[in-house]
Amino acid sequence: MDPVAGVAAMIGVFVGGMSGGLISAALLGIPGTPSSIATTFDAYPMAKKGKPGKALSIGIWASFLSSIISLLLLVTIAPQIARFALLFGPWEMFSLIVVSLTIIASVTGESVLKGLIAGLFGILIATVGADPIAGISRFSFDIRALRAGIPFLVVLIGMFAISRLLQSLERTQLNKDQEDRQKEKLENVRFVLQPIKTLKTVLSKPGTLIGSSTIGSIIGAIPGAGGSIANIVAYDQAKKWSKKPEKFGTGCEEGVIASEAGNNSTVGGDLIPTVALGIPGSAVTAVLLSALMVHGISPGPLLIVNEPNVVGGIFFAFFVASFWMLITQFLGIRYFMKVTQVPTHLLVPVILVLCVIGTFVLNNRLTDLYILLAMGIIGYLFTKYKFALAPAIIGVILGPIAEVNLRRAFMSDPDWTLFFSRPISLTFLILTVLSIAFTVWQTKKTNARNKANA
Repeated sequence: MDPVAGVAAMIGVFVGGMSGGLISAALLGIPGTPSSIATTFDAYPMAKKGKPGKALSIGIWASFLSSIISLLLLVTIAPQIARFALLFGPWEMFSLIVVSLTIIASVTGESVLKGLIAGLFGILIATVGADPIAGISRFSFDIRALRAGIPFLVVLIGMFAISRLLQSLERTQLNKDQEDRQKEKLENVRFVLQPIKTLKTVLSKPGTLIGSSTIGSIIGAIPGAGGSIANIVAYDQAKKWSKKPEKFGTGCEEGVIASEAGNNSTVGGDLIPTVALGIPGSAVTAVLLSALMVHGISPGPLLIVNEPNVVGGIFFAFFVASFWMLITQFLGIRYFMKVTQVPTHLLVPVILVLCVIGTFVLNNRLTDLYILLAMGIIGYLFTKYKFALAPAIIGVILGPIAEVNLRRAFMSDPDWTLFFSRPISLTFLILTVLSIAFTVWQTKKTNARNKANA
């Protein structure tokens, strides 16, 4: 196969997979990929209000436009962003994760304390298994299968998908789901035929769109970060700077735009160090570089000089994949919405089978199915007793990254003052303090407003 054709196929899968997570996140409240976690915060509530077409349309436009913005950054200032990304050592990465962990306060639901408990639970789950540095088994209780750790995807599927299926089995929830579906059927078909209307909605929030796309592109350019972090960070920043932060989590248009723009722009961000420096920004781009080397093409700073056709093919494939994603999703939106019309007693077993198959093929271990069931029950109890699921997932994602980078930092130099003497690390720590202060101020302001309106 021609190298350009092979790279184009891989980029198509990358773009389609990143954007496709929107569909189940919006219609079922189950993130299709780890990068769609924050999308469930507003897209699903919007769909439950009888507007699944609007939720999907806004998400599709945000995905496409953010991809174009990240492509423009890739074409114009890739070398500059790549050099900035190379400045990130373990100190900077740990500080970035600390900033990201402050997001837990923004997605805690009704109780900050319950949100923090959920976040700590997620971090605790992430510590099970082999120590990432020393290789020593931790919290495995002599269970061989746990020595490899609890897979993140199993936790994600269990807490979001299985817990929601358990809720659907309750008679009261079953009736409520059926009522929601009837409401969706009556109120939403008009949005399927009006993509221009939702495009105007997205373009009316230029700050959210451009800001989230920029955040996603920069985070994507940092090796080891990725769409799941960008998705959550972009959502959090959009909420902090919104004039109506209390609307987030209730079906807010800005929330859908921010989350989808944040994760889809990481595709272009991942390609920045890949093209400019020959350093993969993610596991997907690492495979892409491997494909180039199989064809005798050496990745690196001279790639754009020595192989302009290949680099041009990457840029063009990214644009075509983004545009085709836009077309196919809008053509399919009418059929995607039919999922919401399927009776719950038919939908539950189908989703359950898919969850079980997806979990088993991950590692071909029966133990993962037991973990899946346990996480589903825990997620169900979390929801029943008003504990937000998002903080737990954030803890599972960010906990291991924070641990690895903190230990690497101290292994290279035990002087903890380096966190404050390195400019980028210090900047992130200052942002952490400002983020916490801003969240506290915003919470007090919202509570005061609610009391005044009561």
